Amino acid sequence: MIREPAELSVDHDGRVELPLGLLAEAGIAPGSDVVAFSDGDGRIVLRRAEDAMKDLVEKGLL
Repeated sequence: MIREPAELSVDHDGRVELPLGLLAEAGIAPGSDVVAFSDGDGRIVLRRAEDAMKDLVEKGLL
C-alpha cells in the first residue's frame, strides 16, 4: 500500500518531528532507539536499532 507522505520541516537545530502515525506504520514506538543514515540523493533512512544490528549479525559484520 502506498501511503501519502508527510511534509515536515527541519528546525534551526536540525531536528525533525515525525508524526505518530508515520512512526506507527514503520513499527517505531516513541522512545525507541533508531539508526539513521544517508541513502544519498536527499534521502535519510531510519531503522529500528534492533533490526539494524540483526542485519549486521546476519551478514557477519558483527
